[in-house]
Amino acid sequence: MNQKALAVISFGTTYTLAQDAIIQIESILSCHAKEYDCFRAFTSKMVIAKLKREQGQYVLTPEELMEQLYQKGYKEVLCQPLHIINGFEFEKMYKALSTFADKFDKIQIGRPLLTFEDDYKACCDIVMKYAPAPKEEAALVFMGHGTAHYANASYCQLENTFRALGHEHVYVGTVEGFPNLDYIIGRLKKHNITRVHLMPFMIVAGDHAQNDMAGEEPDSWKSILEKEGFQVTVQLDGLGSFPETGQLFASHLDKAETVSKDNFIL
Repeated sequence: MNQKALAVISFGTTYTLAQDAIIQIESILSCHAKEYDCFRAFTSKMVIAKLKREQGQYVLTPEELMEQLYQKGYKEVLCQPLHIINGFEFEKMYKALSTFADKFDKIQIGRPLLTFEDDYKACCDIVMKYAPAPKEEAALVFMGHGTAHYANASYCQLENTFRALGHEHVYVGTVEGFPNLDYIIGRLKKHNITRVHLMPFMIVAGDHAQNDMAGEEPDSWKSILEKEGFQVTVQLDGLGSFPETGQLFASHLDKAETVSKDNFIL
């Protein structure tokens, strides 16, 4: 039997169309690492439980998957998380996987989407390929997840990279970090923007994109921006729906780090 396994690890989603984005990335990674058997794991136990309850889908956690791979006799595991930044979720996953180091000959982990400096330009180029062309008095606003982790600074670097590439009409905000929507609105008004096109800067267009960004509830970004007088359009495409995103993750597989209990460094 093959003794090499590829574990593609994401937060997960219960939205069927959003799951297609994960499937596409998994397919790209599997083709890139043809000598590995490909497996899926989700980190969100809430998503896992809901999928099992409502859709009859059974998805393992990273720990469950690693134990299963060990029991099946795999010797090497190559892991690629579908995180955006090197934040709390990535650290938690990294630590969990490192505890299995003694059970395998080798465990390697690829880094999140925004890790290396070239990743930022690559991501900007990818999303601008699918975003609408800039128009007068119009802005393109991306919604990132955000975090209290210091890696949240990645979103500021991302916006600055858009600026460096000449995309002056692009703004990057976050749901749970800085820059928040209030800050973005202030800057939009300062630059006399009247129209806003919203897109998620997330792997899947799941709950945050569907509800927090594009929902009809009064606290969604769309509703708040409209209340502030902006004309708003929405594009519900997660990054995973763009094949180039999968290719960027594949390049991270080539830079995967070997981990052990003794060299746990983030």
